[in-house]
Amino acid sequence: MTSKCMIIAEISANHDGDIEVAKETIRAAKRAGADAIKMQTYKPETITLNSKNDDFKVQGGTIWDGKFLHDLYQEASLPWDWHKELFDLAEKEGLICDFTAVDFLEELDCPIYKIASFEIADIPLIEYISKKQKPIIMSTGIASYDDIKLAVETCRKAGNNDITILKCTSSYPAPIEEANLIMMQKFAKDFDVKIGLSDHTIGNLVPILAVANGASVIEKHFKLNDKVGGPDASFSINEQEFKLLVDEVRKAESVMGIESYELSPKQISGRRYGRSL
Repeated sequence: MTSKCMIIAEISANHDGDIEVAKETIRAAKRAGADAIKMQTYKPETITLNSKNDDFKVQGGTIWDGKFLHDLYQEASLPWDWHKELFDLAEKEGLICDFTAVDFLEELDCPIYKIASFEIADIPLIEYISKKQKPIIMSTGIASYDDIKLAVETCRKAGNNDITILKCTSSYPAPIEEANLIMMQKFAKDFDVKIGLSDHTIGNLVPILAVANGASVIEKHFKLNDKVGGPDASFSINEQEFKLLVDEVRKAESVMGIESYELSPKQISGRRYGRSL
């Protein structure tokens, strides 16, 4: 984590079940200017039941309506036997690699852990990860104040204070009017943490405004190209779009500048035209 905003390419389910697609996606993310790659490490049976009961069917106006949870997670999951190879490739490309499981990932020396919005109430998981004494990023898409407070307190009780809270709207894609970026500064004030954005909106306006609101992390779903399918492809951006995002975020950072009354050389030279005797 550096002084500049960390821009994370979230591969998620955009591997199309093909490890070569996953590899080329990592290379494309590097070319586009990403600082880190995020992958999700889980098995369907660890997070849901293989049930065809309507309680396990996605519904409510999402892009996955009608699919059963186990089937969706089976399609989206990244095979565990790919991880070592992809992790090594990311390291070779100079990218930080970030996952969402623990013991298996510790064997790969995972440098940063991300808690998804839907896991922020899993206090035993957060406590276990916190004890690894590595930076922790947590999304807040479905989290209440009490959920966030308890999660942050859990990290600190374990002696871990390297915490970043991401504003997240758990809609896919997310309507721009629901971004509610003003909450980022409230997170910083209420919980004394670093802040950022997990973005599911279309376009770059929300990430750019997030930088202006103090984001130290921007996460965006990334795909190799528009031909790649998968559950998340419709709200993910390709290499050219991601490069544009990186360029615009870096411009936004340069616009923000630094808090200093020290004059630049150009300002100093301009003083000769000010009022004088």
